Amino acid sequence: MAKPSLRRKLVKSFLVLCFLAIVAGAVASYLIIKPILDNLPDVHTLQNVQYQIPLKVYSHDKSLIARFGEKKRTPINIDDAPPQLINAFLAAEDDRFYEHPGVDYHGLLRATQQLLLTGKKSQGGSTITMQVTRNFLLSSEKTFTRKLKEIILALKIEQTFTKREILELYLNKIYLGQRSYGVIAAAETYFGKHLNELNLAELALIAGLPKAPSVYNPITDPERALQRRNYVLNRMLELNYITNQDYQAALQVTITPPKTTVPEQRIELDAPYIGEMARQYVVEQYGEEAAYSDGLTVYTTVTDPLQSSATSALRNTLHQYDRRHGYRIPSKQPKYSTNLADYTLIGDAYPAQVKTISTTGITALTQDLGTITIPWKNLQWGIRAGTPSVEAIKKVLNIDDVIRARQLPNGQWALCQVPKVEGAFVAINPQTGAILALEGGFDFFNSKYNRATQSKRQPGSGFKPIIYTTALENGFTPSSMVVDAPIVINDPTLRNGWRPENFGHRFYGPTSLRNGLKFSRNIVSIKLLVATGIKKAAATAMRFGFESSDIPRSYSMALGSGQASPLQMARMYAVFANDGEIVKPYFIERIEAHDGKILFEAKPEPAKRIISPAVSYLMNSMLRDVVQSGTAVRAKALGRSDVAGKTGTTNDGKDVWFNGYTATIAATAWLGFDNPASLGNKETGGDAALPMWISFMRDALKDVPQKALVAKEGFGSFLTIK
Repeated sequence: MAKPSLRRKLVKSFLVLCFLAIVAGAVASYLIIKPILDNLPDVHTLQNVQYQIPLKVYSHDKSLIARFGEKKRTPINIDDAPPQLINAFLAAEDDRFYEHPGVDYHGLLRATQQLLLTGKKSQGGSTITMQVTRNFLLSSEKTFTRKLKEIILALKIEQTFTKREILELYLNKIYLGQRSYGVIAAAETYFGKHLNELNLAELALIAGLPKAPSVYNPITDPERALQRRNYVLNRMLELNYITNQDYQAALQVTITPPKTTVPEQRIELDAPYIGEMARQYVVEQYGEEAAYSDGLTVYTTVTDPLQSSATSALRNTLHQYDRRHGYRIPSKQPKYSTNLADYTLIGDAYPAQVKTISTTGITALTQDLGTITIPWKNLQWGIRAGTPSVEAIKKVLNIDDVIRARQLPNGQWALCQVPKVEGAFVAINPQTGAILALEGGFDFFNSKYNRATQSKRQPGSGFKPIIYTTALENGFTPSSMVVDAPIVINDPTLRNGWRPENFGHRFYGPTSLRNGLKFSRNIVSIKLLVATGIKKAAATAMRFGFESSDIPRSYSMALGSGQASPLQMARMYAVFANDGEIVKPYFIERIEAHDGKILFEAKPEPAKRIISPAVSYLMNSMLRDVVQSGTAVRAKALGRSDVAGKTGTTNDGKDVWFNGYTATIAATAWLGFDNPASLGNKETGGDAALPMWISFMRDALKDVPQKALVAKEGFGSFLTIK
């Protein structure tokens, strides 16, 4: 038996060891925790949190054109959140949210017990506050150190922010699958609706997503999404957030798996070329990170009605050209497939698989619109047969062939194909320079090359008004006579010189300037350039906004052998529409920050006079004659006397144009192949490009009063010369 003194010594030693162990543990804990405490993020940064919000581009009349940014997010104010949405999230994620101080110790104990019993971690211990901490302030690594940081920060957040403020951060930051961050983005992605339009079942489905967004969303797995939704509804019933009647009704709501393209389908205006121009501008001015994350909003100058009209006019014109040059039988094309899934919508040309053939036409299955019917009259252009017959159709089409079809304005379907020819259209306000409509090609997603701004092609006869303007400024009048007869221009590259000709290879003798422009006589234009000089004509062109490098210093300039974009040509003709004053085109009205603060607002440059009112009046008179009785006489179909313009066709037929205007709109239409090639001997600006311009102007000028051409006081008898 130990002696009392020895027993006391042992007890004392044990107590000392315990004390040392406690001290050592405290020191160890301090050494472990202190670096964590010293390196914790400042929770006060959440007071000025910046959400990663996509860039949005709108038209002048506020139709959504484009959305750019990897993360789909639109922040919501907690006061605007549907109450049942909040209840659904509380039921699914944190039913003791209003009771705990940021950390739910009951949940942590359950999670710890789960870990000890099964060796598996449970997510049951994370509160909404802890999820906010993880999403805003910490990385996604799964370690005990990060969990400790999460707990400490959650307690700090609860001391700094109200419960409603924490909920608002959560509802805006939480990832809900399909690149959607926040509840508004999720509502758009999964239901194509605004958050306030969702019913109870839909709100419950969204609230069930945070547990496993990639597993429980209706796009990836509708059945599991339904199970998770029903779980959330059951929890809401248990917590008395909803009645049994509400619960039973919500259970009956079925889930239809939505397409991943729902947000894109909500784009309100088809103007991707303008959208891309806006994106490029914002990236250049503010950088990529700000462009795609700061929630900037760009308002452009295009309007929904005019832009839609431009798109329709361009596509219809390209289809018309395509029909004139024959149908390309699908089965004879390279890389042809009979698998409908191998094809996508291009422009307005839907892929469709032939299912039945009869004397009345065909039926075909589309990917998204079901079965369509193409009647014989809308099929005949490709079949090239006089009378309807199954045999005639089968010479071109067979069952299961994949064709293209487009819907006509009357609702009927018609056989079509993706045009090989391309086009561009641009319309501007001649008084301000605001771009009212712009189309850079048949389909942006098939070819992002913007032919309205990036493509520089020979303007052909559309450039001739520059030559005539120079002539009027140097002593000529509209009634001045020029002999339209053969001429030889010395050209060191040609053995016998250059022998230009008129279109049609005829000469017309003495011709007034008015008739020379009206009928686009090449010889008249060349002789005017010879008389005034290349230097003066080039100077005039540069006043009209052309780059010096785009203007040839040779007599072929008279025939438009330089280069210009459709936008440059529209700007040129806007000078005549604006009584001789030039404007600078622009397409962005303003840029707003996420909070509505205006970061940029367009201030159109004042118009600058570049030709005298007298010369402008005369050019307007002559260009109106081009429409009334010249090469653009088809434009008389508009039934207006104030329409003016000029056709343009290059000598080799690689580019065809129509450039025209009224007092309110200057617009240019262009057709050509991206790899320049002849469009065909009979394809001219008046035949191929003018229909596009007329189609657009018919809509644009509706209800716009005509404006007579009035001579300003003081011009005298000079203006009456014909």
